[in-house]
Amino acid sequence: MLSVVCIGETMAMLTPTHQVPLAEATELFYGVGGAESNVAMGLAAMDIDAHWVGRVGRDGFGTRILNDLSAHGVGVTGVEIDDELATGLYVKVPAPAGSGTGESSVLYYRKGSAGSAMGPHMLENPDVAALLERASLIHLSGITAALSQDCRDLLAGLLALPRKGRLVSFDVNWREALWTHEDKGILRTLANQADVVLVGADEAIPAFGTNDEAQLRAMLPDPEVIVLKNADISAIALMRDGARVEVPSLSVSVLEPVGAGDAFAAGYFSGMLFGLDQRSSLRRGHVSAAATLTVPGDRGPLPDPGVLARILACSEQDWAATHVAPGRLDSPALAAAGSAAAAQPAGGLP
Repeated sequence: MLSVVCIGETMAMLTPTHQVPLAEATELFYGVGGAESNVAMGLAAMDIDAHWVGRVGRDGFGTRILNDLSAHGVGVTGVEIDDELATGLYVKVPAPAGSGTGESSVLYYRKGSAGSAMGPHMLENPDVAALLERASLIHLSGITAALSQDCRDLLAGLLALPRKGRLVSFDVNWREALWTHEDKGILRTLANQADVVLVGADEAIPAFGTNDEAQLRAMLPDPEVIVLKNADISAIALMRDGARVEVPSLSVSVLEPVGAGDAFAAGYFSGMLFGLDQRSSLRRGHVSAAATLTVPGDRGPLPDPGVLARILACSEQDWAATHVAPGRLDSPALAAAGSAAAAQPAGGLP
């Protein structure tokens, strides 16, 4: 069975209910969130042996994180529990009424957290070493590099491991608030040591100073592929050998944008692990992201294997005419299977 290890910090998450301002909230929704663990949960839903490695405090937040990940089929045997440092916390603040942006902001309470104390010592943990040894993919994130020097050293150690047939992926995941007083050049150094780099066109500018394809490829010459994500426009695979594959984003009736980037990563990685070509892997990422965009949570229901296979193999014209809405996927590629298939809500990826 294919195995993936995702490494990073997962935190407790609070947000006001009913989209009211934080100062006026009388109720807060309580959940968990972390880019790397979101990817792990997405991959676990695709029947991949997914594990999350990180650190939590010996507190209720940490217990909630472990319970939630386990409930989603993610292995947590490599997680360290800290008796002194607390689990990190973030608060998602709804956009002010009338702001016109519709974008929420985030308040982080993660300085000195258990997660920020991740470091190279974790590689000496027998449970972690065993997970890494049998992994097909090790997934990392630029978020971790911003947390502490020990965290950076952990990433450097992971990227220096002999590949032994494994892939190492690096999602830039730019977080402005975490890098305000940090040396952003570390991202370039770390990303260039990965096999697969994911970066959004919007975040590439503050992270690397450019989102020009040729400049990015020259700046990061060593990865086998750089995936440049242009939100609702397209995703582009820039190969080390100079090849370029672009797949337009699907038409989506967006309900909630949270989690789409991590869902895309899980879909794309699963395609690579299953041996699909770049075009099919990018399409798989788009389908996964589209399904998440149509639900209020971080992960959306996904098409069953038969529907997904037809979508991945469809013509460019049928792909362009495909639309995803809450509980519904409409595409000319499904017409041969009848309207029931064309309107079928998701089941699960293979």
